[in-house]
Amino acid sequence: MREIDELINVGDPAWPLLLQELSDTNVPVEVLPVDAESGRACLRQLQVTARSSLGGIVLNCGGLLVDGGWLRVFGAPGDAGPEAPPALAEVNALPPAFDPQWRPEAGLVLAHDVLGGVFALNGSDARRAGRPGDPGEVVYFAPDSLGWEALGAGRSAWLSWILSGGLRKFYGGLRWDGWPDEVAALSGRQGLWFFPPLWSAEARRDLPATSRRAVPMAELLGLSRDSALRLDGTDPGFLGAA
Repeated sequence: MREIDELINVGDPAWPLLLQELSDTNVPVEVLPVDAESGRACLRQLQVTARSSLGGIVLNCGGLLVDGGWLRVFGAPGDAGPEAPPALAEVNALPPAFDPQWRPEAGLVLAHDVLGGVFALNGSDARRAGRPGDPGEVVYFAPDSLGWEALGAGRSAWLSWILSGGLRKFYGGLRWDGWPDEVAALSGRQGLWFFPPLWSAEARRDLPATSRRAVPMAELLGLSRDSALRLDGTDPGFLGAA
């Protein structure tokens, strides 16, 4: 197991390149302040270096709020209040104290969107976890299909895709007039529950006609998991602990 100094003191850290991408993007992104101690503890538990984009975010950033909070990319936030998004460590149920035996068997949850969608990084055995794609590939749990989709990219490429405006097309059919105001009213731990649900024929036919209300993200993820089990008999597995 590598100690924290070895994980941090690398010759080519990812953060300066990430900062350049953040400064060059036309996508609205808020960089949240970091809790340095929590970031270091998370980095040590994950055993990733500051050379990776994951390490760079966790060590230097409290998370990213993309498109006014539509997407929350998790880091190590300095503000642990009820309005702030949870930390990567909390979402992935990392041990409260360093445990050299702990492994994220299904992979890591990287981000949640307000629809209850989940971006995750595949672990070493994606098939066993019931996910498509290869180890180290980013996958997406889609609340409108209640299934996982492989995105064909690793974490660094996925983040670059977000900052280049990829979300605009990705969510094209799942946004409606006035969505920025509804998203702005949410806390970092809330999402939007739709009725009829996003996976229903009614919502697919006329999304703006659905009703929407704010619910805790944990509740929204639980509803999606229950729906997948009830409708398809398929358990999507771990979607995040917060």
